[in-house]
Amino acid sequence: MDVGLILRVAGVGILVAVAAQILSKSGRDEQATLVTVAGLVVVFFILVQEIGHLFDTVRDIFGF
Repeated sequence: MDVGLILRVAGVGILVAVAAQILSKSGRDEQATLVTVAGLVVVFFILVQEIGHLFDTVRDIFGF
């Protein structure tokens, strides 16, 4: 795991937070919620991909 993963997750979080705040202030609360959920899904996919790499590495190390 490197710092790049943390920076990607933080970047997505900052972008989602700014977009949700802008939408919320303009009265579009439903779209702000959808943007938040979409951000969570994107981060979830990033983390699932990294966990898959972790399992591949463990499998290679132990020879399964």
